[in-house]
Amino acid sequence: MYVDPKVLKEESEKRSLDKTDQEIVQKAMEDGLETVWDRLEKQQPQCGFGQLGICCNRCVMGPCRIDPFGGEPKRGVCGATNDLITARNVLDDLAAGAAAHSDHGREVIEVLLETAEGKSQGYKIQDVDKLKTVAAEYGIETKGERKETIAKNLALAMLEEFGTIKNEIQLVKRAPQKTQDMWKKFGIVPRSVDREIVEALHRIHMGVGADYVNILLHALRTSLSDGWGGSMMATEGSDILFGTPTPNTALVNLGVLKKDEVNIVLHGHNPILSEMIVIAVDDAELKKLAKEKGAKGINLVGMCCTGNELLMRHGIPIAGNMLDQELAIATGSVEVMVIDYQCIFPSITDTAKCYHTKIVSTSEKSKVPGATHLEFHPENALDTAKEIVKLAIENYPNRDMNRVKIPDKPMKLMAGFSEEAIRGALGGTYKPLIDAIVAGKIRGAVGIVGCNNPKVKQDYGHITLGKELIKRDILVVETGCAAIASGKAGLLLPEAASLAGDGLRSVCEALKIPPILHMGSCVDCSRILMLAANIAKELNVGIEDLPLGGAAPEWYSQKAISIGAYFVASGVFTVLDVPLKVFGSPNVVNLLTDGLNGLINSAFAIEPDPVKAADILEEVIEKKRKGLGI
Repeated sequence: MYVDPKVLKEESEKRSLDKTDQEIVQKAMEDGLETVWDRLEKQQPQCGFGQLGICCNRCVMGPCRIDPFGGEPKRGVCGATNDLITARNVLDDLAAGAAAHSDHGREVIEVLLETAEGKSQGYKIQDVDKLKTVAAEYGIETKGERKETIAKNLALAMLEEFGTIKNEIQLVKRAPQKTQDMWKKFGIVPRSVDREIVEALHRIHMGVGADYVNILLHALRTSLSDGWGGSMMATEGSDILFGTPTPNTALVNLGVLKKDEVNIVLHGHNPILSEMIVIAVDDAELKKLAKEKGAKGINLVGMCCTGNELLMRHGIPIAGNMLDQELAIATGSVEVMVIDYQCIFPSITDTAKCYHTKIVSTSEKSKVPGATHLEFHPENALDTAKEIVKLAIENYPNRDMNRVKIPDKPMKLMAGFSEEAIRGALGGTYKPLIDAIVAGKIRGAVGIVGCNNPKVKQDYGHITLGKELIKRDILVVETGCAAIASGKAGLLLPEAASLAGDGLRSVCEALKIPPILHMGSCVDCSRILMLAANIAKELNVGIEDLPLGGAAPEWYSQKAISIGAYFVASGVFTVLDVPLKVFGSPNVVNLLTDGLNGLINSAFAIEPDPVKAADILEEVIEKKRKGLGI
């Protein structure tokens, strides 16, 4: 398919910031491949009622919509106003996001239990120190006990908190007391993980909740059950099973794919599967088979948050973030893309049909038409992993070398900055960091998190905001697709400190760290919460008092709504680039962007320009510094 090279170049530059991504965007267009950007274009103009959050499909009396200009209809058939419809839609989306993260956490803890009982295949308890630390928080006896016994008791205690009658989640107590008191005052302390999500769905049923303020307060409580519950359990359980990350170096971007090796891309979010494939690719018989099929070896790379999990713990290369999934296949070099769940395009199998790539789905929750389904269970995990690797090897001879194009410049990065690793680098205490903040060398810190969204030039929001913040001596910590974006741009290297202000640069050079720290996958936003909580406790203040901010410059998913909400509910002012679907209700907008300040000393802001977003965050940080007297 011929396309004018000038048009190709211009269009690729509109779609993505990264040069290697642009190269494969051009190839995809030359190949006539439909990608996410093409599908977005075909959807234009998108529904205005939906974008404003004022369409409702709660019952079959509808669907209903409200006139955004104050005309008729002013109410849905049931009598719901624009305030109610918008608030219910926000809670609905948030509950789905919290459920996604928390169900991920449940699976990790279930595997921890099966490993402790000797029922899983290939899994081991890697971090015994963390196991004992977390168990002690739950009042579990550790002295003289076998690690398996401790792990079993801890797993059972955590699983009980998904649907508990004790009406509390243990890890919530990690927050500083002042922050906990704030939650209690406004009735948003989460009672269990599943209860808040179920109650959210109950509240949005027709004929239940009708007060938009009450509905949105429950949204905050539901988000806290994710951030301080399901997601935090996912992080802690993964660390116990697979090891707590420490700083390492690796490579990132589509250039990590190999022209002469079997390429396996692991895409999704759950490390339970990917950790076993790491073991499987090292199997001597499979390595031998790969050479017999004409390949020099087996190349395992990550994609999206499964990739972040592997990167953080093993230094395994990562091919890209969410919008790179189709581009990886478009290189023509991927034998198998293994998927579990979340952020996977339902059309990914159609993309794969244009090449020789096979899609292997592994979760009973996430079946995709056209994929080879090899369901993954802990009791035969390693056998399934080897079967997947063998499938990839046997597909290698089907690769059409004439259609292969791989960028030749992978970027180096540094990752593995768990909360424990950061604290360890500071000598086991946050005092050196606090001293640097008090001295003004570091003005504060911002967590940049979230996804890619084809409505925003890929990585532009993340990179522009990150550069602006570090230039102003604001330390940046990142997770998820945001962290991958910074990796592709070279911002996750110690040398990137040259782009920072004088104060932050001096701190980074002394510690030999980047000015932007990769803290993990999207569930690992809980690491950012722990970082904030531990600093607040050293200062005997609440998280809401610290010079902190949050941002999601390119978010798209319901999970991101939950993350943003638990940042705000924990006291971290958060700026979004892509607006929430709430502008059909001025009252809801005012509550989320102003009214919450009077309740929890934090709120949301919507600002599509990342430079202006940096201005907003800097202003908030300086105000917090003034409040602390520094």
